[in-house]
Amino acid sequence: MGIKSFQGKRAEPEKIMSLPILVEDYMSHSLITFRKDQLVVEVMEALIKHKISGAPVVDEHNRLVGIISDGDCMKQISESRYYNMPIGDMQIEKFMETNVPTIDRKANVFDCASLFYKHNCRRFPIIENDRLVGMISRKDILCAALKLRGQNWHS
Repeated sequence: MGIKSFQGKRAEPEKIMSLPILVEDYMSHSLITFRKDQLVVEVMEALIKHKISGAPVVDEHNRLVGIISDGDCMKQISESRYYNMPIGDMQIEKFMETNVPTIDRKANVFDCASLFYKHNCRRFPIIENDRLVGMISRKDILCAALKLRGQNWHS
């Protein structure tokens, strides 16, 4: 006589569909941008005026060529003392970051949060057809998380 199992038939795993919680729903579309030949002082003034910590640098066709941040401005301020030069009189091109990770507008905000953690940056430009179309910041992801807090993320 065989051993009988008292375990009933296992139910099929539930198929859980994630709601699309996309970068494009939280990204900024109207951006402050700079050109690489502008002066660092112009960046400093704009960052203060608009209460932002950095902005994309684009060419005449709105293609991303870099990012300039308040940290990059700090480098110029520090160098100006060392070389006894006026603060902010250098062009952005010398100080901007050119190896800039970007993100797809159709990416999930949770994946985006992981990328922020992995890359330790404050913002991701969003590129479409080689053109800058938006930007998502850590603050945008925090806003998304607060809006989603307490909601059922699965349907």
